[in-house]
Amino acid sequence: MSVSTANAIRPSLSAKAHILEAMENAKKPQDSNLSESALQPVLAQAATGLKLYDTATHETSPFTPIVPGKAGIYVCGATVQSSPHIGHIRAAVAFDVVRRWLVKLGYDVTFIRNVTDIDDKILDKAATAGQQWWARAYHYEREFSHAYDTLGVLPPTYEPRATGHIGDMIDLIERLIERGHAYVITDKDGKPTGNVFFDVSSWPHYGELTHQKPSQQNDSAAEVADKMGPSIDQSGDDKYNPADPADYLPDKRSPRDFALWKAPKESDPETARWSTPFGTGRPGWHIECSAMSHRYLDSMFDIHGGGLDLRFPHHENEMAQTRAAGYESANIWMHSAWVTAKGEKMSKSLGNGLSVPSVLAQNSAWVVRYALGGVQYRSMLEWSDQTLTEAQSAYERISHFIANAGEMLGPGEQPSRDEVLAVTADDLPSDFTDAMNDDINVSGATAAIFTTIRQGNSLIAGLESAQANAEVNPFDEAEMAALTNEYRNTLNEANDRYADISRKAVQEDAKARFALTHSNVPADVIDMLTARVNLHELLLSTRAMLDTLGLDPLAKPWNSEDTEGTGKSTKGSVDTEAEHRLLDSMIQHQLEARNAARKAKNFEVADKIRDSLSEMGVTIEDKPSGSTWSLR
Repeated sequence: MSVSTANAIRPSLSAKAHILEAMENAKKPQDSNLSESALQPVLAQAATGLKLYDTATHETSPFTPIVPGKAGIYVCGATVQSSPHIGHIRAAVAFDVVRRWLVKLGYDVTFIRNVTDIDDKILDKAATAGQQWWARAYHYEREFSHAYDTLGVLPPTYEPRATGHIGDMIDLIERLIERGHAYVITDKDGKPTGNVFFDVSSWPHYGELTHQKPSQQNDSAAEVADKMGPSIDQSGDDKYNPADPADYLPDKRSPRDFALWKAPKESDPETARWSTPFGTGRPGWHIECSAMSHRYLDSMFDIHGGGLDLRFPHHENEMAQTRAAGYESANIWMHSAWVTAKGEKMSKSLGNGLSVPSVLAQNSAWVVRYALGGVQYRSMLEWSDQTLTEAQSAYERISHFIANAGEMLGPGEQPSRDEVLAVTADDLPSDFTDAMNDDINVSGATAAIFTTIRQGNSLIAGLESAQANAEVNPFDEAEMAALTNEYRNTLNEANDRYADISRKAVQEDAKARFALTHSNVPADVIDMLTARVNLHELLLSTRAMLDTLGLDPLAKPWNSEDTEGTGKSTKGSVDTEAEHRLLDSMIQHQLEARNAARKAKNFEVADKIRDSLSEMGVTIEDKPSGSTWSLR
């Protein structure tokens, strides 16, 4: 299409400005990962080890970006016809983790997630409900955005709407017609009807994404999708894979051909129709992603992501029309598997979908995110009460360690947000980095986190035991904090001095040098200082690993209060500092009474105090250094 033709079309769009003005442009760019990208201007050495699975090649191979140091990702977003359910959000969480890992490796990531805000289902449901279609779309777009925010999914760099890119789609369709890959359906008088189809027979590479070529072999992931979805030679309803109703029109030349532009239905309102050289109508489902990915990722389209159900026909068609137009398609195609319930794909159309609000009404957002992102993105996720119970147990283990470590280290020692973000992939435990580089193996990465937590809990237990012995440690809390900082400086100097020897040898050297300059500090206390420094490093490492998965309990959105550096509970999203101090004073009074009862061997009274606190949601943990409390 010429520039003049395209410009002639756009005024007809602006005539609907009273409806579409808010939709006509993509959402304003979100400066995603502001501090993350600023803190990581160069690639980590670990970036060379990243391998990703490509649906199109059936291979896991090294990730090589088109533009060095940058990564362009396009993920198919929601069709905003109704409220989001868990199946929708699983894909969003999966690719949020992919994005976060690329950022942690040092890549400057451009992340695009589209919004399909015009569609047959949107129009039909709006008509049934007596709504304007654009009002319904915007309402549910906001619901999706709220669900993403609640579950810690980072905002995209750009979030373009289909209705804001009608001109781009028309240009692309015209280009396909000129190159002989699309045809216009005309009426008996030779006038365009508004229906335009992609001519599959004109593109010999069709079917390559989904391996539906006679010479190709399927792997296990492809076989699962093929059993549960149609092939390019099948037509008709399919309960697993969405399709565009226009693809079933009898006017097309071949059953394989699919709609690029389609004539309006009689029920379609005037506001959902656009005038074009091929007749009045609206876009087919597949064309929007080709138009928008080219608009925002031209020359740097590294990764295309989406749910497994989009593999065919949507992504197969998208790849074909993009390449047939002479544009580059994605280098890597990644597909997240489904959420299942009793082995069946979870979706509203099958009657087993769970809305995000209903799940969040009974579980914390952190727990839901952990459950959704707890397995590798290509693995099916069976959703059950047990899944959520295991996620809740994980939260308790993680939050208790972070709170206990912060309390043990003392005020100001809980790592700040900036410290967490400054940890590069090269600084993380190798088993975590290796797992994430292995096609984003979240299960292996999670195992590495719990290994680190176990190490940290062992240090806490040892420090509690040592602190209970006043003869071993004659220093008070403030003196220990000062000594810890001095010892950390000595250790850092030793690290700089001996970069090529083992950590154990470096620590022995630091302990010896510290002892020479601090003759008043017993050897056992120096061992405690070593343990405190090691605990701080494990705590920082744990939170940095969790943050890579979007699960650091002290980061937003999980913690709306800034409790970092205070050593207080990770549940600071409800309590202000003043409220916490008041609550602590009240509970400490109860703990003192309980301890007095225990010393007097009045265990009945002690148990009643414990049970009373438990009923109020307070968990008591008895340690050698005394009793502590936390909120469940």
